[in-house]
Amino acid sequence: MIYDFIVIGAGMAGASAAFELAKDGNVLVIEAESQPGYHSTGRSAALFTRNYGTELVRNINALSEHFFRSPPEDFTDIPLLSPRGALTISGPGEEAKLDAVLDLSTNQNPIIEMAVEDAISMVPFLRPDRVSRAIYEVGVTDIQVAALLQSYLKGTKKRGADIVTNEPVSALSQVDGMWIVNTRKNTYQAKTIINAAGAWADEIGALAGATRIGLVAKRRTAIIIDAPSDCDTDSLPCVDFVSSEAYIKPEAGKLMVSPGDATPTPPQDVQPDEMDVAVLADWIERETRIPIRRISHSWAGLRSFVSDENPVVGYDPVVPNFVWHVGQGGFGIMMAPALARAIAAICFERQLPADFVASGIVAADLGVSRLN
Repeated sequence: MIYDFIVIGAGMAGASAAFELAKDGNVLVIEAESQPGYHSTGRSAALFTRNYGTELVRNINALSEHFFRSPPEDFTDIPLLSPRGALTISGPGEEAKLDAVLDLSTNQNPIIEMAVEDAISMVPFLRPDRVSRAIYEVGVTDIQVAALLQSYLKGTKKRGADIVTNEPVSALSQVDGMWIVNTRKNTYQAKTIINAAGAWADEIGALAGATRIGLVAKRRTAIIIDAPSDCDTDSLPCVDFVSSEAYIKPEAGKLMVSPGDATPTPPQDVQPDEMDVAVLADWIERETRIPIRRISHSWAGLRSFVSDENPVVGYDPVVPNFVWHVGQGGFGIMMAPALARAIAAICFERQLPADFVASGIVAADLGVSRLN
């Protein structure tokens, strides 16, 4: 069977792209792991905010919002977004660092100054002596990541696509304009390759002889701990600490805490560093009133960036019919609906969707050539 598109990678980027491509094309998704979304997608902080990331990322996030709030009919049975809010605080002597966050406020998605007393009342585990200024963004929401991924996969299959797992790609070649994709189990053929391989994207690109984009995978650590007994996690906001980039987010009745680290790491099934976890536990006890009786779970995930921290979406300038869909950094879940539509428009129409153009986004902003 010859496919119109083979999507390499079944994380959020690959699954969403396959969903959009399968509407008008014959699609195969190839996943190296035994289950889709095993790496970055399954280890996401899962927040949606319009005021996060580079200017381009924020614009793309805005173009995703309609999908999250009004997904296609029969796409999912549950809301994809739920209210959360985000509180950002500074410690003594670091108050000015919040000005840059306040500058991101818009009329549609305001960020407001909040009295320190109100911030501490909202988040009882904060230490009053460690909070000197606070700002709040009400529009931040939780994303139901698992439901979103499964809905994309289900919808992709419903549109006639095939999905195979546990098949790492071992070789890519072109014969008479047709891609030959070898895995350790099978050989597949397609007219176009969509490289959505996350941290492994440059390795897949090398197999195809494509341009190297300089993708860097960065480790982020997180732990799950019990919330203090006087905290209602349902009503708690996400709390960002501007001095350290650490954050605390309610998670299924507990608290997820991350130091916001970004340690360059070779592509792998990354695991948490024991020293990072120990340092994080010490930081929690110094900066908050959360008693750490035990760490329920710890893990690490990879977020992949190119030099300008913007996504890479578009045809390779050297190798025909090889499309990049990578470099989403820590924003991949938020951007997925909009970037998936962009992939489909690029592949079928050789141009970006009309709402991208109306937002001032051009192909060069996303393409590979900007990196060279």
